[in-house]
Amino acid sequence: MQESAELLGHRYRFVPAPRAGRETARRPVLLLLHGTGGDEADLLPLGELLLPGAPLLSPRGTVSEQGAARFFRRLAPGVFDVEDLIQRTHALADFVQAAVERHGVAGRPVVAVGYSNGANIAASLLLLRPGLLAGAVLWRAMVPLEPEPLPDLTGTPVLLGAARFDPMIPNDNVEWLAALLRKSGASVTLRWQDTGHGLTQADVREAAAWLATLWTDEESTQ
Repeated sequence: MQESAELLGHRYRFVPAPRAGRETARRPVLLLLHGTGGDEADLLPLGELLLPGAPLLSPRGTVSEQGAARFFRRLAPGVFDVEDLIQRTHALADFVQAAVERHGVAGRPVVAVGYSNGANIAASLLLLRPGLLAGAVLWRAMVPLEPEPLPDLTGTPVLLGAARFDPMIPNDNVEWLAALLRKSGASVTLRWQDTGHGLTQADVREAAAWLATLWTDEESTQ
């Protein structure tokens, strides 16, 4: 059953694991982060498809841009308000830590699944709050900021789902993000689709297979 609530200024939904058997007990919490104009319900159906049996935590962005919810402010398309991004990244990280405690899943790893603006703040979480996320699926992400020094993300798995014909994100920016994460030690898988900014079924299939390799194949050997 979905639980709608508010915590630390974030409206969100939480979907607990449907059962607590051995086959799902080790599965991570999926932190679902919507794109501009979305809300806390947007990615729940995808979350259930991506990793069945995983708890889902889906907050709504706390910024309103002409009525469209976002996770941080921007000054223009592709130009971020970096000071606001930093502040809201830490606020989101604090929310995640409090929410997993509230819902009794603090012992599980947290894996972000973000699209567009949600993917950008997920990338920012990786760069500014290392250790919070055990991995991330970043659909249509770009470099949010370049911290100095870079964090230690050694071994953290990241799937970048990019689009060759994305009108919003230059291909070289995606390559820059991949290089930045790799330089920080992350294990980055970059997958390109011959499409635009929107999600495709191929994106979802690849993410599901990637998550299954990391968090279900490992369980079967326990």
